Amino acid sequence: MDKRITCAASWRAFQSVFVALLAIGAALIDAPAAVAQGASGTVQGRVTSADDGAPLPGVRVYVEGTTRGGLTGERGAFRLDDVPAGERVVVFQVLGHRTERRPVTLSAGDALAVDVQMSAEALPIAGVVVSATREAQSLAQTAATVGVVQSSEIRQARPTHPSEIMGKIPGVWVNVTAGEGHATAIRQPLTTDPVYLFLEDGVPTRSTGFFNHNALYEINLPQAERIEVIKGPSSALYGSDAIGGTINVETRPAVAAPGLEATTEVGANGYLRLLGSYAHTTDADGLRGDLNLTRTDGWRDGTAYDRQGATLRWDRALSGGQSLKTVAAFSRIDQQTAGSSRLPEQAFLDNPTLNLTPVSFREVAAARLSTEYERAGASSLLSVTPFARYNAMDILPNWSLSYDPAIWETSNRSLGVLAKFRRDFDPLQSRVIVGLDVDWSPGEHFERRIDPFRDGGVFTDYTTGDVLYDYDVTFLGVSPYLHAETSPTERLRVTAGLRFDRIGYDYENRLTAEQSGSHRRPASTSVRYSEASPKLGATFDLGSGASVFVSYSQGFRAPSESQLFRQGVAVNTVGLEPVEATNYEAGLRGSIAGRFTYDLAAYSMTKTNDILDFQRADDVRETQNAGGTLHRGIELGLGVALPADLTLRTAMSIMRHTYETWRPNAGTDFSGNEIENGPRTMANTSLAWAPDGPAGPRVELESVYQGGYWLNAENTERYDGHHLVNLSANWPVHPTVAVFGKLKNVMDETYAESAGYSAFRGREFAPGLPRTLYVGAQVTFTGGL
Repeated sequence: MDKRITCAASWRAFQSVFVALLAIGAALIDAPAAVAQGASGTVQGRVTSADDGAPLPGVRVYVEGTTRGGLTGERGAFRLDDVPAGERVVVFQVLGHRTERRPVTLSAGDALAVDVQMSAEALPIAGVVVSATREAQSLAQTAATVGVVQSSEIRQARPTHPSEIMGKIPGVWVNVTAGEGHATAIRQPLTTDPVYLFLEDGVPTRSTGFFNHNALYEINLPQAERIEVIKGPSSALYGSDAIGGTINVETRPAVAAPGLEATTEVGANGYLRLLGSYAHTTDADGLRGDLNLTRTDGWRDGTAYDRQGATLRWDRALSGGQSLKTVAAFSRIDQQTAGSSRLPEQAFLDNPTLNLTPVSFREVAAARLSTEYERAGASSLLSVTPFARYNAMDILPNWSLSYDPAIWETSNRSLGVLAKFRRDFDPLQSRVIVGLDVDWSPGEHFERRIDPFRDGGVFTDYTTGDVLYDYDVTFLGVSPYLHAETSPTERLRVTAGLRFDRIGYDYENRLTAEQSGSHRRPASTSVRYSEASPKLGATFDLGSGASVFVSYSQGFRAPSESQLFRQGVAVNTVGLEPVEATNYEAGLRGSIAGRFTYDLAAYSMTKTNDILDFQRADDVRETQNAGGTLHRGIELGLGVALPADLTLRTAMSIMRHTYETWRPNAGTDFSGNEIENGPRTMANTSLAWAPDGPAGPRVELESVYQGGYWLNAENTERYDGHHLVNLSANWPVHPTVAVFGKLKNVMDETYAESAGYSAFRGREFAPGLPRTLYVGAQVTFTGGL
């Protein structure tokens, strides 16, 4: 036990590291620029409206691949000094207008004039995505379904929980467990299984072996630049875990809004959130720091939550088309996990604030550090990103108190590198990307049985008992990949990719092996997996802003360390096979005159050797490989700019998830049944009113529909679903001050965030948030010309 690093100790250690990073960053900001003054120039000009020629103030102007950027002043003027010489792209962005990109060639000492007219655009359109190929690429040429939440949408939504923003993407359901905790459903039923990959600026927040379904609470989501979701298997680029989808959260660079920004928000049940952001650029450097402090007493008994998080990003432009981007992030979470605690049906209806497991808790510490080096040439790009991570969690799970009560202490460290080289060729506009990912992550798991006490059905206290598990495990993954694109015709783009993963675990059991009972323990061993993941796709430009795509991909998911070595009652978990997925997909997307957007996709995915938990008659869960599952669906995203300054947007999906072959024992056969927690329909529709464009007030009415789903694999018990209405408003009261408010669950509907069925307890429901009001204010100080 003395060798273990507790959450508190890790927090203190990372505080010291983070302060040191701040000091180093400040010193480097004050240091001489890496770009010599003789190798730079000036870009200046004015930005006006294409509709009436009026100047546009507050436009974000920046030069791609550098830290040079700022905002236009009251007359629409801007000036960017010390821009590195060479071929550059100047980007102009402001809410309510179409993003403009202007290529320029800047010689040393030049002062280029770039005047731009921006067309009104009521609907933000994701013209460029970065997650599909790990760098910027036109969405029209991407043979995959990629959902994007723009920076402007995050700023408008001001999400108190990831579910409030992720549901705006068709086919995405993120529910609420506790605090900012969540489970996810993307082309899968709602699950905590490791079938998703979570990234921050393209770097996985955790290794394959140590998956956490709550990963978004480790990321500073409300202060992010944008969120991208690649749906379906992405193993050809990202490897194991990327089956249901890949979620990439981009951090904000310093040029996004140089200056100071502070937000305070309060709500019912002691909710308080303070967000602070400071950005500064000088010479060839840009530094941004974001701070997130959140707390709540929770609306249910014993569901308090505290979170401290921060992100520090430092961009530095070097000579010769080289650049560095360093991101340091940490989060510390202390919460009572019973926000997801289910209640028997009658208690759910009569007393939803009741908490049967107030003794449960979760203490989390997470820290990440990465530095991306890029060298851009005329037709090539070299990128190398070394990274380090630390994760620790002490938890008393509320969900297993009735059948497997225990306290877990887990932690892992990571060192790795993401390296790639891209080369473009003139013939057929071809592109080749070769890459290598390496991840080394040692960790440990310590688990002790507890004997809980109950009072009237409520778990009130416990005593500790024997040690159940105590082991070290080291994950190692080495994964080369190849991605290629070409255009046989002007409108046709063909892509192909192949990745080979050689990954595995070295497991050391510090206790004796145990081959019987409810807590079996495998002997020390090593497990290895070798998987090849291909993909093939094509896009075709139909003209007039429309394109279609088709794709085929294979993916896989290796068992996590807890599935392999926390054996439970299963006869053999070390022998679990990787889950393999085969996905076929087709889609149509486009826009009409910037006032109507559409995104339609249909998919069919088959999973073999799916890893499932069989709930036995004694309520104990047994992990095993199933024969196969089938996942099919249609997803539709629509946006319409209506008269009277109204905008209508909807994200809808129709899906069906079934057990194709699953016989967990000789007397049980679930083949042909629908998978539990898999709704057939979901929809998120919003109507927004913005009479004065992006600088004026905005009011939004949102409808969230969740279809019904089965609660058990036998398909005998069912949750009927729910329909919620939310209202939000943002109102600027001064050029630097805005006030806002949100009313969640306007109709005060009784609904379940999740539900289940037990032969011992019957139908159970985790109550959702009742009618709740949040209000706040934001103060912004930025420079402009």
